[in-house]
Amino acid sequence: MSEPDLSAWVAALCGALGLDPGQVDTTAVLDLARDAAHGIARPAAPVSAFLVGLAIGRGADPADAFAAATSLAVTWPG
Repeated sequence: MSEPDLSAWVAALCGALGLDPGQVDTTAVLDLARDAAHGIARPAAPVSAFLVGLAIGRGADPADAFAAATSLAVTWPG
């Protein structure tokens, strides 16, 4: 998927979910997904992204949540 298509998708999905697309750090999500998929298993990518989003929705600092998840993914014994 090219970057313009991704941006349009994120904007449309945020609109459908009542979210502000300006608060979405697409790079952090994609980096976490890559690290989880490569460091653990491919299915870990969407699950990790969901769990980070859940933590953020419950009040976690986004940068801290992504950092914790990424750190765990890249140091996961595998």
